[in-house]
Amino acid sequence: MIYKGIYHLFYQYNPESAEWGNIAWGHSTSTDLVNWTIHPPALLPSDTYDINGCWSGSATILQDGTPAILYTGGDSQNVQLQNLAVPKDPSDPYLVEWVKSPHNPIMTPNEEEKESFRDPTTAWLGPDGIWRVVIGNERKNRGTSVLYKSKDFVHWTEAERPLHSSSETTMWECPDLFPVLIDGENALDISEIFSGIKHVLKNSVARSFVDYYTVGVYDHHNDVYTPDEGSVDNESGLRLDYGRYYASKSFFDSEKKRRIFIAWVNESTSREIDLIKGWSGLQSFPRKIWLDKGGKQLIQWPVEEIETLRTNKVDLQNITLEAGSKREISGVTAAQADVEISFSIPIAVLEQAEVLESSWTNPQEMAKKSGSSANTGVGPFGLLVLASNNIEEYTAIFFRIFKKNDKFVVLMGCDQKRSSVGLEYDKTNYGAFLDIDPLTEKLSLRTLIDHSIVESFGGGGKACITTRAYPTLAINDNAHIFVFNNGSQHVDISTLSAWSLNQAHIN
Repeated sequence: MIYKGIYHLFYQYNPESAEWGNIAWGHSTSTDLVNWTIHPPALLPSDTYDINGCWSGSATILQDGTPAILYTGGDSQNVQLQNLAVPKDPSDPYLVEWVKSPHNPIMTPNEEEKESFRDPTTAWLGPDGIWRVVIGNERKNRGTSVLYKSKDFVHWTEAERPLHSSSETTMWECPDLFPVLIDGENALDISEIFSGIKHVLKNSVARSFVDYYTVGVYDHHNDVYTPDEGSVDNESGLRLDYGRYYASKSFFDSEKKRRIFIAWVNESTSREIDLIKGWSGLQSFPRKIWLDKGGKQLIQWPVEEIETLRTNKVDLQNITLEAGSKREISGVTAAQADVEISFSIPIAVLEQAEVLESSWTNPQEMAKKSGSSANTGVGPFGLLVLASNNIEEYTAIFFRIFKKNDKFVVLMGCDQKRSSVGLEYDKTNYGAFLDIDPLTEKLSLRTLIDHSIVESFGGGGKACITTRAYPTLAINDNAHIFVFNNGSQHVDISTLSAWSLNQAHIN
């Protein structure tokens, strides 16, 4: 959230170890979403209602301008309870101390749902002056957003019906409901309701570790959310990210009129390795999000403040990548870099694209099967990042183009099979179909590299893939970046810009 000009990031934190347990609310602040100051934990397990952990939740700015936290606590029997905390001194812009409400717990589950009742959203105020909040839940084997209401933010009652549920999923964690403008990139406060908007409901599915979302309509009279026709209401639908990205949370930046998402990016390493290095998990780069012009999906892009870290710019233009070729991008620190590329594919080349088989409907499976090494048709082409000098190690972010009837289908993928010569790391490949027409649009890719984390944005942010890579050779000054083309046809690079990224300051 943002409060008195200061950004506040709260996150799940174990103060005692790099493994799961003793869950508290870590707390850091920033003036620019890039450089951060770490404060003492905002919430620590201390009472019967949260002695087994202060789990996930959200912050809400109340009508008088002060913030409040709703969070899930676990009692000694692992019953999940919703609790309230408020700042001890609201005049402190850093909100260093928080006080738990004497009314806790303020929301309790029924017996059947005592272990599936968690992660309250940011609350919103309806036109009737009543607060509403959604809790993640699984009810009768359906992923469910349970709705609660309150007149005073302390005493809450469950609504007659859930906000929404889906028979195609199970337990929903970290639900997130927010409005988006049909036209324009500006964001809205969660309580704003008027014509010319849609709503987005994001859910994190516990069984698959997937953050998916639907675009639809929130009926504030009946407190019901309905996805638009064609908006797939399960993990096979639209995802915020098709890689390692989970339990995301958005907030409204009232100063810059934008909505920002941040997510947990967990490790691909073992518990033993995490304990040795002394930390586990990190937060993604903050992303600005808005509704695309077609009104069917979100666009995501790194917040503009990330660009303040850029230095040592390298520009390349009008390059042809012949079939089977690669070219190093020299002059940047490849272990911390920001790369933007625009590809142009001639029509004659597109006509040589491989035909998309009718059974190829799952982009994740397609990326896992062929990766970046296939050499038929148009692609794979893209970037090799965190690459060793002799290409023993690399992580590939790539595109492949297929023909389907009289149209073209673009697959965006991330190939980790050779990300490390170490054997103990997860090397899953990830893939997504990119909603773009290469006949009329240039195919763009932006990739941010920060040592073990690689975040890629295809088609101007229409599809995103985040991954973790742990090279043993391609580290620090020994890391390299290449553009490559493993397809049987040439592709053109219209523009390429790359920057080294300076270190952010963590105090």
